[in-house]
Amino acid sequence: MTTESRRLPVPEGPSAEAFRAFFETVELPAALCDTQLRLLLGNNAFARFCFDHGLTVEQMMEGLAEARRLPEDGAGCVVEVPLPQGGVVVMELARRGDSLSVVGRRESELMRGQLVVVEQALLEQARTEGVLLDLGRSVAEAGSEEELVAAVARGVKELFPGRSFCIRIIDARTGVLTSLYAEGRLKEGSREPLVLKRTAVEKMHLTAESIPAGRVVVAALVPLLFEGSTGGVSAPLVASGQLYGVINLEYPASLREDPDVLQDERVLVQLANQVAVAVKNAKLIDELTFVRKYLEELLEKANALILVANRDKKVVVFNQAISRLTGFSKEEVLGQDVFSLVPEDEQLRLASVLAAALRGEAVPNFELRLRTRSGEARASFATSSALTSQGEVEGVMAIGQDVTVVAQLEQRVIHAEKLASMGQLAASVAHEINNPMTAVVAYSESLLQRAMMMGSAGAADAEKLRKILESGQRILRFTRDLTSYARPAKDKVERVQLNALLDKAVGYCEHVVAQAKVKVERDYGELPPLPAVPANLEQVFVNLITNACHAMKPGGQVWLRTMREGRDAVVWVKDTGSGIEPANLSRIFEPFFTTKTEGQGTGLGLSIVQRIIEKHGGRLNVESELGQGTTFIVHLPLAD
Repeated sequence: MTTESRRLPVPEGPSAEAFRAFFETVELPAALCDTQLRLLLGNNAFARFCFDHGLTVEQMMEGLAEARRLPEDGAGCVVEVPLPQGGVVVMELARRGDSLSVVGRRESELMRGQLVVVEQALLEQARTEGVLLDLGRSVAEAGSEEELVAAVARGVKELFPGRSFCIRIIDARTGVLTSLYAEGRLKEGSREPLVLKRTAVEKMHLTAESIPAGRVVVAALVPLLFEGSTGGVSAPLVASGQLYGVINLEYPASLREDPDVLQDERVLVQLANQVAVAVKNAKLIDELTFVRKYLEELLEKANALILVANRDKKVVVFNQAISRLTGFSKEEVLGQDVFSLVPEDEQLRLASVLAAALRGEAVPNFELRLRTRSGEARASFATSSALTSQGEVEGVMAIGQDVTVVAQLEQRVIHAEKLASMGQLAASVAHEINNPMTAVVAYSESLLQRAMMMGSAGAADAEKLRKILESGQRILRFTRDLTSYARPAKDKVERVQLNALLDKAVGYCEHVVAQAKVKVERDYGELPPLPAVPANLEQVFVNLITNACHAMKPGGQVWLRTMREGRDAVVWVKDTGSGIEPANLSRIFEPFFTTKTEGQGTGLGLSIVQRIIEKHGGRLNVESELGQGTTFIVHLPLAD
């Protein structure tokens, strides 16, 4: 088998004539030039293109040569040739070796390119406006400055991807930095002070007074804040002529595309204006919230009765003081009719006061009975009108104090004065009794001696005279002790035998003990003398023994016990009475506090007792249990 080989014919390329014919029939305006922009070949469409734009072919080539812009081999470029009537015509050049192709861009193609650019610009503008709109909603919903800064940071990231940025918020009055957010690595010491560009300050019309000195600096250029930045822009946050902070935007070296600085600055300023208003509003809201809470706290914790009712006579403010007085909680009263707080017979007086206040008339002082959980209380109020921002009366504010306690204190003071007067009168009576009783004692003693000399004849009379003498001496001793007790005590310290002083105090209370039908038991230990003012200590133990007698029913007992504990003499005064309520135990030493019925006590006794013991360097304790009695324990320091 033999193989036959044949040469296949290779098609030849078009001839120069064929290429010229094809080139001239192409409707695209095109020409071929050398690297000196000398025309080698141009088609009819190119000649018409030049003519349509008011140029000859030669003028077109001269315009291209004057542009002096040639592409590199294998590349292309666009050259704008000025037109005689104004404007330019766009030519596209492409180089292959020593040849240049020149193609005229028709109006439709140019328009299409311009439309693409415009469309891209419009899309970018729409995106920017959308981000700013979302940002506006986010900052409006922000509940705090921290949330607001976080929302702004998200907006900056979306508007300026790949950039480093720093958001700093300050107090407009002091310039103190209140918030900072940074995306990137800040340089050391770049947090403060804030540096503003002078041209931006002038454009925003910031005055020197509105720029906090020492914390904000105005300079021709703003230094870069982030490490590795190649440039940047900034925009101050200004609203109503006040500076609230600044946003710095910087370009890291790793940024892939060349930034449009002017465009970034324009958008950043637009963003800063929107953020500044939001920051101002947020700070105003924070201040108003603080002031409101502060005022509410003042009203709530004020040591005065505060009640506010609106025009519909509904309670809108009911503070802690009036809640404690009435026993009603705020939740029970708010929204209720104010007349429900007073008895029916007081409602007419309250209505007249409210009517006057709603007319804008102040009522300086009026007393009112208030309903309480346990009965009634009396309070004194002054009212004023609560006004709206337009000056209209929207309610009534009443501020007062509890006069129930004041009235009780007045009654107790009066009773104390009465007892003091009775004490002075008793001392005078004792003095008046003392003179005739001295005569009775003297005569009875003389008669007793005569009867005893008569022997058995006068025995019956002697016994009677002896009883008269003993009773008279007892009366004289009692009046003498009573006068001594009522006499103002001197502050002279003496050495006192405590056991003997207790016996003397029991003698003063002999009538009270007998009237209460109780017994006094004594258990005295050995005690050395102690330094004290005798009359003052007598008053202490008379008061304690009297209180013990008043606290017991007939048949009760009072124990008086003394002993030494270390460097102190200790006295126990214990009764078998009903005891003291735990709620009252911490108040029994308060002046004018008493659990006795009206007229039975002033509430001053234990207060005076405690003060006397403390002046002697001692201390007074009390132990009590309901139904088991009460014990007062007195510690007095012994002499060194």
